[in-house]
Amino acid sequence: MTLKALIFDVDGTLAETEEAHRHAFNETFEAAGLGWHWDRETYTALLKITGGKERMRHYRETLGAELPTDNEIATLHETKTRTYADILARGDLTLRPGVREVIEVARARGLKLAVATTTNRPNVDALCQCGWGRPANEVFDVVAAGDEVANKKPAPDVYLLALLRLSLPAHACLAFEDSENGVTSAQRAGLRVIATPSAYTASDDFSSAEACVDHLSTDVLFQNA
Repeated sequence: MTLKALIFDVDGTLAETEEAHRHAFNETFEAAGLGWHWDRETYTALLKITGGKERMRHYRETLGAELPTDNEIATLHETKTRTYADILARGDLTLRPGVREVIEVARARGLKLAVATTTNRPNVDALCQCGWGRPANEVFDVVAAGDEVANKKPAPDVYLLALLRLSLPAHACLAFEDSENGVTSAQRAGLRVIATPSAYTASDDFSSAEACVDHLSTDVLFQNA
């Protein structure tokens, strides 16, 4: 079947967002007097755990601590989301090379555009405002976010939700991911996947992807149309 839609992961795929996320977590921890600080090495390891609240719970458990509680973690995550949006609003983040061009060409060719991400919808909107000056629903036809599904990547749930909202079968779509967990998630949903490793995922195993490229380009569209 002819290619009809592109589905993008967000963090690390559309932009190198993870440092902004890390700083937002650390600012939140400091403001709460929690005594936590995630350096790059710690955060790299924690990225194997998908979802911000899940990372905080995992880190709490590695410390053998009882606090913060799950309810407190949920509140901390809300604060972190606002802090992340504030960081992006300063305009310090740019889209990864080729992303804007691929999306413009895809739109011109009549392809649908979707997001399937572990992050929440406010973070998607914050990135789209930063990168395009528009909310997510003006850039993408469909947004499927991690807070809308029961199981996060590497489970296929968020990709299955995106396909449902696109009203398209998996073989008519192409996914773009920057992590091994993301590639696994998309493939479990039946999708072909192009991997574009990011700064935090360069050591992941992308051998099962259709291709692994340094950055996106329109060549990907022409080769997979």
